[in-house]
Amino acid sequence: MILYYSRNGSTQQLADAIANGVRKAGAEPLLRTIASDDDAASARDLALSTAELQDCDALIMGSPTRFGHMHSGLQKFWEQTSREWLRGALVDKPAAVFTSSSSMHGGQESTLLSMLVPLLHHGMMVLGIPYTEPGLQQTTSGGTPYGASHVEHAAGSRLSQHELALAEELGARVAKAAFGLRTNQH
Repeated sequence: MILYYSRNGSTQQLADAIANGVRKAGAEPLLRTIASDDDAASARDLALSTAELQDCDALIMGSPTRFGHMHSGLQKFWEQTSREWLRGALVDKPAAVFTSSSSMHGGQESTLLSMLVPLLHHGMMVLGIPYTEPGLQQTTSGGTPYGASHVEHAAGSRLSQHELALAEELGARVAKAAFGLRTNQH
C-alpha cells in the first residue's frame, strides 16, 4: 500500500513512480491518500480504511515537507491507529517513506525520519535506499538513504531521472521484501 498526501502534485508523482516500482517487482500497488480539511471532498474516494491498513502486506508512506515534519493529516491519521497498534496489526510488515520539498534544504531528511516514528512504533520493518543504487551517488536533486524524495527547486515540478529511478527502486525493494516475508511464513 502506498499512503500519501499531496497538495501540489510532487508527492503524487513520487507515489506513482513508487507504484511503478512495485509493479515491476510483480506486485499490485494500492494507492491511498489522506485528505486535509481543505480538500476532503476531492480525496474521499481514495481515503484509507483501517481494514485496508490491517490487510496490507507492506506500507510506503509519503508527505510533502512541512517545516521538517509530515503533513498534519498524516500525523492525525496515525494518532487514530491505537487499536491497530494494540493488536499488532502492522508488526513485521515492510515499510518505507518518501517526501518532496520546494528547496534542497527544506527539511527532507528530518521529514523522512519523523515519518518513520509511527511505523517503528507499529513494529514495522523499515527499508531505505542503499548506497549501492547509482542514482543515490549521482543525484543533484532528491534522493536519500532514508527514502525517495523530490526537490522541486532543483528539478522543477517533474521528477528528475535520478529521483524517478530511486522512487521506483524503493517501491520494488519494499515489494520484494513483502514477497520474501510472505514466502517464509508459508
